[in-house]
Amino acid sequence: MKKITLMKTIFAALILSIPLGVLAAGEEGYPLDAMTADPTDKPSLQRGAKLYMNYCFGCHAVGYQRYERVADDLGIPHDLMQEYLMPAGGKIGDLMKNGMDPKESKNWFGATPPDLTLVARVRGTDWLYTYLRTFYLDPKRPLGVNNMVFPDVGMPHILLELQGAQIDTCAGAEVQRDILTGERICGLEPDPSIKGSLSPAQYDQAIYDLVNFLAYSAEPMKMERQRLGIYVLLFLAIFLIPAYLLKREYWKDVH
Repeated sequence: MKKITLMKTIFAALILSIPLGVLAAGEEGYPLDAMTADPTDKPSLQRGAKLYMNYCFGCHAVGYQRYERVADDLGIPHDLMQEYLMPAGGKIGDLMKNGMDPKESKNWFGATPPDLTLVARVRGTDWLYTYLRTFYLDPKRPLGVNNMVFPDVGMPHILLELQGAQIDTCAGAEVQRDILTGERICGLEPDPSIKGSLSPAQYDQAIYDLVNFLAYSAEPMKMERQRLGIYVLLFLAIFLIPAYLLKREYWKDVH
């Protein structure tokens, strides 16, 4: 019985050690595009913050962040942060919460829009990057759009004016795949009647910047943690020498 209990404990620990983003990605059948966040790319983070505040912040707060911390980390002067990226009357030290009432938003959308501070930790950057690029027109849905990664999503395509509309050429037919590669032959194609203000390459870059900002928001101390980790490893490597010499001194009398 003790062995069985031990095996269950080890198995549970292994399951809990798997990143939540990996589990979230594995639940969906749509292949995810790879996206690697870069917390050192401040221009990208600044563009992502601007995109988030202009298009996402009205519904989705990042309530565990403060405007001042974001401005300092991203290299944005406080006066510019207050003028362009903050609600009127807000203070630089405020938490990044919006004015949407949770009860009213639940009545409007059917569910309260979640806080997105930690969404990159929960979903993963690959999931977010693919999700924000795979909305398509679906007249059967209440908001007129659907999503490949998140079927029957309740969120509107807030970036429609940037990307333009897409149509699913697989709709109403069995999904066909290439015999050799297994890739879908049909899929998403631009709708020429509803064009966006950005080219496909520009839109992909914009989504990269947005997801990069969300990845930063989920772990703003990442760069500092990695920097301190190097010093800790160097200290341990140096400390290993006197520790080994002390061990030899102690065990000299034993042998």
